[in-house]
Amino acid sequence: MAMEYGSIEGIDRPVSRLVLGTMAYRPEPEERYAHWAGMLDAFVAAGGNMFDTAHTYGGGRSEQTLGRWLRERGNREQVLILDKGAHPQAGQPRRVTPDAIDADIAESLERLQTGYVDLYLLHRDDPSVPVGPIVECLNRHVAAGRLRAIGGSNWTSGRIDEANAYADAQGLRPFTASSPNLSLAVAGEPLWPDCVTVDAQELRWYRERQFPLLSWSSQSRGFFSGRFSPEQRDIDPDVTRAFYSDGNWERLRRARELAARKGTTPTRVALAWVLRQPLPTFPLIGPLKPEELGDSLAALQVALSEEERQWLQLEREAPAP
Repeated sequence: MAMEYGSIEGIDRPVSRLVLGTMAYRPEPEERYAHWAGMLDAFVAAGGNMFDTAHTYGGGRSEQTLGRWLRERGNREQVLILDKGAHPQAGQPRRVTPDAIDADIAESLERLQTGYVDLYLLHRDDPSVPVGPIVECLNRHVAAGRLRAIGGSNWTSGRIDEANAYADAQGLRPFTASSPNLSLAVAGEPLWPDCVTVDAQELRWYRERQFPLLSWSSQSRGFFSGRFSPEQRDIDPDVTRAFYSDGNWERLRRARELAARKGTTPTRVALAWVLRQPLPTFPLIGPLKPEELGDSLAALQVALSEEERQWLQLEREAPAP
């Protein structure tokens, strides 16, 4: 299967449409590191080139794993790193400040064993903090060569507009990408505090601006895998809380029906729904096993018409077969 590519302003190379998440990756014990390194190798072999990590993942162990792999493979210039910072910590519920951003970037680069990050996103927002100092702080790191492109994760479109209006007025680098939750199953409440899920109004904003959207939990934490049913409420409390709803059970039914017609799986259909949005989407995927990675990659082969995409999201009646 052929990888697809898109572009993000500030990154001088094509970006793989699927982004491999490394939140669970750890550098120890050695056999587990070998497993994760094999996953990274397989993604590259399939044409993938962007990896997602964050300062907070595993207390830094995700970044350490990726950094070790980059050093051992000697391929830093062939791949792209999406990193995130300014996430709350114990005793620091609000960290969207220049001091916290500076500290996180310095520590992340050390763990990653690299001098720069291709795309840096602020992991959370704090609407009480003016955008000016934040944009200025990130631009200092851009000017120093530590960051290539910048943006927000779990930032609303309104706050991105504020940040970019400030950047435009000051002649600074704007946000050129965003990473909220977007998935076929609609989250009824945030999976984690201060997280942002794209609703219909937000999605129009992304579509009108053709703003790159790197969707986390793009596969709804396995909701379409067949593991979940209305009667089973003890498998994953977060999935139960966020995704168990009548509307999502109907979306699952339709995904199964369409998958049967196309000779594929509901999980691939759900991921294809994100890929086939009328805007530049880059779904973050989090496979833990090679077969799960292969299943996600196969979604690139699933074509969806506009009518099918709308039908899956309960926006219209069934399209003609």
